[in-house]
Amino acid sequence: MSDARAAAFAERLAGLGVVIEPREMDESTHTAKQAADAIGCSVAAIVKSLVLVADGEPLLVLASGPNRVDLDRVGQHVGAPVAMADADTVKRATGSSIGGVPPLGHPAPLRTIMDESLLDQPVVWAAAASARSVFGIEPHRLAELTAAEVARVS
Repeated sequence: MSDARAAAFAERLAGLGVVIEPREMDESTHTAKQAADAIGCSVAAIVKSLVLVADGEPLLVLASGPNRVDLDRVGQHVGAPVAMADADTVKRATGSSIGGVPPLGHPAPLRTIMDESLLDQPVVWAAAASARSVFGIEPHRLAELTAAEVARVS
């Protein structure tokens, strides 16, 4: 694998006992549509890892590709107003840049909310710490590994 960020990510997860096989794409997987086209799956099987801020703390929302996150709904769920994090906050909280944020393996654990509709998919695809690499995982396993609160986010 020539994508050093994805290789380092896979190594980091292996150290936690989680084995993944990142797939490096020729095309960008920066958007859910681009990722779905590159993988050959539905957009609903794409995990968008979005970093929000609630009470000054980063909050990770794992949303299904076609779903637009409703900030008010997420705020009601967490009991505080939420806003999109800026690029610096995203990088600091996750170690990755916007468009390549993985759902797990961050420098410190993040409170995570997972879109309930992701559980309808047999396999979901998420960024492997870069905009060109993804990995597949069973959604219930992803929820378990991230200690996600499963909720409606759109």
